[in-house]
Amino acid sequence: MKKIVLFLLFISLFTFATRSLAPAAEVIKLKAANYLPVTHPMSLLTGWFCDEVKKRSNGRVEIAYHPGGTLLSPVKMYDGVVTGIADLGFSHIQYTRGRFPAMEVFDLPLGFPSGWVDTQVATDFFNKHKPKEWDDVRVLYVTTTGPLILQTISKPVRTLEDLKGLKIRATGQLADIIKALGGIPVPLPMPDVYESLRRGVIEGVSVDLSTLKYWKFAEVTKFVTAYWQLGTGITFYYVMNKNKWNGLPPDIQKIFTEVALEAREKQAALWDQMDIEGKDLFSGQGGQVISLSDAEASRWIKAVEPVIADYKKSMVTKGYKEADVDGWLKYIKERIEYWHKEQKKRGFTSVF
Repeated sequence: MKKIVLFLLFISLFTFATRSLAPAAEVIKLKAANYLPVTHPMSLLTGWFCDEVKKRSNGRVEIAYHPGGTLLSPVKMYDGVVTGIADLGFSHIQYTRGRFPAMEVFDLPLGFPSGWVDTQVATDFFNKHKPKEWDDVRVLYVTTTGPLILQTISKPVRTLEDLKGLKIRATGQLADIIKALGGIPVPLPMPDVYESLRRGVIEGVSVDLSTLKYWKFAEVTKFVTAYWQLGTGITFYYVMNKNKWNGLPPDIQKIFTEVALEAREKQAALWDQMDIEGKDLFSGQGGQVISLSDAEASRWIKAVEPVIADYKKSMVTKGYKEADVDGWLKYIKERIEYWHKEQKKRGFTSVF
């Protein structure tokens, strides 16, 4: 009996010892990249995403965050995620024109009134149509800016004639819009725009109002032309390497999905908040905001109609049916109307 007790005690001690020596569950380590400056609110939001995933996973996931283009530039972001240089990446589609032809419909002048509305519509469109162009990654969310405006360094732009011949920074399909309006589009990455404006290499830039504060463009521009009636935005994406996503346990995938939904809603509200801050800063420093009259705005809208027609033609050459693209445009217009009403109903404030 004594031998049996000693044997059982030995087994218990052995089991305890081997269990204590067993390695803890392996931590999933990932890398996230963002080209925006470290202190930019959108960069801070990506940092929040990384921290929140770690928190909700009880430390099972650690995401090393690389903001400010330290790991990938905005142009190389998407391919960098696909090839695994980064596991997660944040950039926008205008840097890689032609890569996301279906989502480039959001680069068109379709009358988007705010970043919050635009983000809701872009999300609806993505979820409904699930464009195949994104099949090689896991899309965590898409989000689109508020209406783009024109910032100029020395010449006020009140009419189409004033814009003619001005060198304006514009990328992607926005370059076609600037050309249709009479300007000369100059493609530049955002980190190069401030210095190009300061030195007069370009005479203006077409971006959202937030850049006046968060890219410091209010320091080097004197005039803003609020051609918001065109309602063109810039669509950003936050994506994850597909193999890394597929390798995550289901409960971790669920955490990523939940945090992504919250981050997207934070970002949607952030667009309008940053636009208001940018406009207030610019006006407070003596900058002049020019609003187009209804008659002049109609001229601008008329001038960019060929851009929409050319987009439809280009999509046909890519194998899409013109009727399908017309359906996209109709759907987007309907969702703009719906979400604009929702924005007002929920009391969300925007510039325009």
